[in-house]
Amino acid sequence: MPPPPPPTPTHTLRTHSAALTSLFFSSDNERLYAGDASGVVSVTSTRTLRPIARWKAHGDSVLGVEEWETTKQGKARRIVTHGRDNKLHVWTLPEDNAEKLREAAMQPDLPDPELLHSLDVNALNYCRFSLMSLDPSQSIEEEAFVAVPNLVESSLADVWALPTLTRPHAAIGKHNSHATHTKVVDGRGLNALGIIMSLHLFVHAPSSQLRLLCGYENGSVTLWGFDGVGTGGEDWSETLKGNIGEKGNWLGRTSIEGVGWEGLLTVKQHVESVMAMSVTRDNTLAFTVSADHLIGRYDLTRAGGSEDVTTFCTIYRTKHPGNGSIAIRDDGRVCAVGGWDGKVRLYSTKTLKHLGSLDYHKKNTQTLAFAHSVKAAPEGDSDEEDEDMTKSEKEARGRWLAAGSQDCRVSLWSLMSFEKT
Repeated sequence: MPPPPPPTPTHTLRTHSAALTSLFFSSDNERLYAGDASGVVSVTSTRTLRPIARWKAHGDSVLGVEEWETTKQGKARRIVTHGRDNKLHVWTLPEDNAEKLREAAMQPDLPDPELLHSLDVNALNYCRFSLMSLDPSQSIEEEAFVAVPNLVESSLADVWALPTLTRPHAAIGKHNSHATHTKVVDGRGLNALGIIMSLHLFVHAPSSQLRLLCGYENGSVTLWGFDGVGTGGEDWSETLKGNIGEKGNWLGRTSIEGVGWEGLLTVKQHVESVMAMSVTRDNTLAFTVSADHLIGRYDLTRAGGSEDVTTFCTIYRTKHPGNGSIAIRDDGRVCAVGGWDGKVRLYSTKTLKHLGSLDYHKKNTQTLAFAHSVKAAPEGDSDEEDEDMTKSEKEARGRWLAAGSQDCRVSLWSLMSFEKT
């Protein structure tokens, strides 16, 4: 019996004329965001596969694009973009004119989003931002935190607040007991770990501690934790210092020069720079890839205790060196790795077993994004609430994987459920 034919993309998007650098699905899977090397950002409807908006967001390559649902102002949706022009912008989300686009014989003029906020950042690192929404019941003015590399030293990190554009935490990593500092003059700072290549800001659920996971130029990964005291802020006093119970009360408190941020764990598994990092939605697992043939798996639930480093990180050796992107599916079962050869390889997050390869792009696959999982529709359930898409179609869309390449194309793949992985 002949082997089955290789899989092919369900759809191919040719909205961009430059290499793709960033992809992101909205939380309802209705929109696919894409950014390219020329600074152009597009918003595509996943129903019509036609662009809702396309505009020049940055003067240089786009490092990251993400949809942000604000917790105030009627839960408005915003677009956050980060570019190599040292700017981070917050835009309005244009109206979805799906009906007009469906009836139009030619592509109409697309509306440009309105620029709401702009922040000067350091983009020397090629490191995209990390966005973390805040609990609206606890935060008064701030609605989200954004982690980016430090303005002066690219080996350190800053945390900014939106929409106030204030900086509650500056120079995270300045006090690093895990590294030997050496004097350099190229903007890399005094950190022997090198510049930050990837970062992820999150709250550690068991302890409610604010944490930052950083991948560095020398191939190492460091987990930073804020002690909840820092150097000032609301209700701050000297008596709080050293109080373990304050680690979860970090809202309204600030830090400068990295004071209050402790390096919980540092591991070096890659022999090359960390090229990409992805974290599961529940912030329990992280994965890193590099130019080498290794995939690093980090258990964020165990990190920060007295356990041996080997319980925090596990390294897996693949047969394919040269990896530049990684993404994890919404349910945390499957991760996709984009290679410099253009192929996308799927792995089980539990065992790192190879589940298959997607071969379409002939150039480097630089960015990947999974759609958000949708629960299966019960048998006999009607689809009257949505005339355009049935629940089964929405479920299938929830298994999409988007891959962006240097060939200026975005491929959309409809994957199986992988329930037994």
